[in-house]
Amino acid sequence: MANSPQAKKRARQNARRLEINKARRSRIRTHLRKVEEAIESGDKEAAATALKAAQPELMRGVTKGIYHKNTAARKMSRLTSRAKAMA
Repeated sequence: MANSPQAKKRARQNARRLEINKARRSRIRTHLRKVEEAIESGDKEAAATALKAAQPELMRGVTKGIYHKNTAARKMSRLTSRAKAMA
């Protein structure tokens, strides 16, 4: 357990950031799942709109430090290529 005032404050901050980051990660995963479901169902229009909505969410996750830049780029690349392959 934290003993010094500084360590106690860091523990409080870490707990608060954990909740925020968890919510952001969940939001991004939801957007990615919507794209996956649209691709699986074969609905090209829904996949395109879901992908368009997921892109800024994923990039926001990069700027907030939830995902690494290359991880987000890889996810977007794979989803985009799968959505394009539906044609």
